[in-house]
Amino acid sequence: MITIRSSKDRGHAQHGWLDSYHTFSFADYFDPAHMGFHTLRVVNEDKVTPGEGFGTHPHRDMEILTYVIEGQLKHRDSMGHEVIIKAGDIQKITAGTGISHSEFNASQTEAVHLLQIWIIPDTKGLRALPVKFHQDVTVYRGLLSAGKPLERKFSAGRAGWVQMVKGEMALNNQTLKAGDGAAIEEEEQISFLSKSSAEFLLFDLK
Repeated sequence: MITIRSSKDRGHAQHGWLDSYHTFSFADYFDPAHMGFHTLRVVNEDKVTPGEGFGTHPHRDMEILTYVIEGQLKHRDSMGHEVIIKAGDIQKITAGTGISHSEFNASQTEAVHLLQIWIIPDTKGLRALPVKFHQDVTVYRGLLSAGKPLERKFSAGRAGWVQMVKGEMALNNQTLKAGDGAAIEEEEQISFLSKSSAEFLLFDLK
């Protein structure tokens, strides 16, 4: 079964410097029918104006992914890390016992476009920031060329989430456009096909 979460149906927040769309309930957007999917809790699509960003704020007990689609994002945290995340890069943080960080558009002239993704960890109070996921999840970045199909099989008991990033494609003959999401359950195999180029993230979840 594939259930489409249309881009136009997401929650939306416009703060001037920040234009944000929420696939699942987040901050002031609450929808009891969309509180997450399995261990996937947050998928926010954000556009931040030049030189602006998120001031220092805390997180805990969450696996956090930041995927920059366009532009550059400057990250600084309470563990002494400072890095610029460029388009196509993914940053992963384990916010276990607690971490504070800030994220700002690294450019003074161009907007930064990103996805922020939260995954609920399998253990609370983790103390590390390793690359390893503390959850039974695998994340894939998919890039489709025009007319070249792609297939993916799921093991028994597994679920999937597809988050469209760019372009348009067919997922088992259902059309997905940029910003759309799709929940996948009880499907042994899915197929992707695009008439032009397309980019997406695929989450293989327990």
